[in-house]
Amino acid sequence: MKTTNRFALVLALALGATAVGCGPSDSSNTGDDGGGGGGGSGGDGSGSGGPPRPLDASGTYTMHSTFDLASNAPGTAGTVVNTIIDATDDADDPTRWIVDQIIAQLPSGTVKTALSLGKELVVGYLNGKLLDIAPDFLTTMIQVGHDFGEIAKHVRLNETLQLTGGGSNYTAVHTVTGAHFKLDNQELDFALATYHVPNVVVSDVAVAMDATGQLTIAPHDVPLAYGKLLRLGLDGAIIPLIDPSAGNLNDLFAHTVDCTAVGNAIASALSLSFAAGTLRSACTLGLTAGANFVYAKIDAIDGTALKFELTGSARGLDKNNDRTIDTIVTGSWTGTLSYGTTPSPLAPATFFGERM
Repeated sequence: MKTTNRFALVLALALGATAVGCGPSDSSNTGDDGGGGGGGSGGDGSGSGGPPRPLDASGTYTMHSTFDLASNAPGTAGTVVNTIIDATDDADDPTRWIVDQIIAQLPSGTVKTALSLGKELVVGYLNGKLLDIAPDFLTTMIQVGHDFGEIAKHVRLNETLQLTGGGSNYTAVHTVTGAHFKLDNQELDFALATYHVPNVVVSDVAVAMDATGQLTIAPHDVPLAYGKLLRLGLDGAIIPLIDPSAGNLNDLFAHTVDCTAVGNAIASALSLSFAAGTLRSACTLGLTAGANFVYAKIDAIDGTALKFELTGSARGLDKNNDRTIDTIVTGSWTGTLSYGTTPSPLAPATFFGERM
């Protein structure tokens, strides 16, 4: 009996101690759980359970646009190509073209009269000596004409797009800063400022962005000095790729035509040995005049502004999930191209960009 009572007392004390030890802990845990739950549901909404912040497109992006002008390039650009082709398109070119340049530079007198009268004889004679007087001129001019046609038809621009604002409404400054030329496997970039050509800056362009990052760039005009771009491409890209030691057409002509050999050959054909020096000088002047004629045709392009009226559509992507647009992809320009007073539909053009 005593044993049973003692056991019951020990058991009661043990249960009582357990209740006393656990009671405050349970109460505390319950309170903590409630407070924790309240803290989670009462946050500022920036946690994983809240709605994401709106996408932000503000900032400056480098952009690259490509325009295919094959169907509506200004006619004067074609005139330049034809001027270059004129030196290569006859069966007896380039000798006929060279002789024509020499005749144009000779002063009136015996030598000019003799060469004019004996032109066909001289052209045939020079053709037989082509490897001596201008071994690479024909292939060089064909390459120049081909490459110039490519850069005239496929205009690639380097640009910036600076966006200010927020939410769904932004204002942009669209700036053309340079040109990109692709010739065969070579790709070259040229900043306009480096060649003393001013950037083209278009301000106050409206840009809208929806919640998914779809960008719509409102219509705006981008006037280009097309002739200056072509001159840059000719002197900066085409010619150095053909002859790294030449900086312009004048250099290229001088490097591909041996005017001393030309003067001696013509003098021999016409039995005018005393005129070899005069003919050599006329050859040099003629090549210079030929190059300058091409440049004059290029410069004349800018007598009328080439104006793009562009409307853009693209997708802004947040690549690192920080709710800030990082890249602009699948960009497409639509609109019109005007050279003079008559606009024509612009062939589909593309662009892309990335945050600077």
